[in-house]
Amino acid sequence: MGRGRTEIKRIENPIQRQSTFYKRRDGLFKKARELSVLCDADLLLLLFSSSGKLYQYHSPSVASAKELIERYEVAAQTQIRGDRRLERNAEMEMVEKLCDTLERELRFMKVDEGQQYSLPDLGLLEHNLETAIGKVRVEMDRKIGAQIHKLETMVRDRQQERYGLCDKVCVLSQ
Repeated sequence: MGRGRTEIKRIENPIQRQSTFYKRRDGLFKKARELSVLCDADLLLLLFSSSGKLYQYHSPSVASAKELIERYEVAAQTQIRGDRRLERNAEMEMVEKLCDTLERELRFMKVDEGQQYSLPDLGLLEHNLETAIGKVRVEMDRKIGAQIHKLETMVRDRQQERYGLCDKVCVLSQ
């Protein structure tokens, strides 16, 4: 006689959840080892716990997880691990351009009383300020609307809770 089926859903009790995680992790790694030995398969199993801790298994015939990832990249014609230096250099260039642009705009937005501005420059400055004010107003309206919606939801929930309590009091008083 076997055990009954258990419903697969999140375990609410953290102690039970952790215990189940470790038991199932061990079972999963055992199955991976068996598959690797029985079928002479090269495999890599990566598992992250809910706390972010990494658990890994790779076939004994493979020197490292990196080797299997490189084989996967070749076979799937994708790149999991990018060249970090190229990514950082591209990001640095983008940040430098953004800083230059922001510094130019900031210098332009500072109206220095000693500086002589032409009418077109002042018109452009006014337009930029009006655009910025418009964006600020739109964002404020959006945030205020979201806050109003949140508060309305809280009021509705409290009213439902109150109605439920009133019904319970009516039932108990009868």
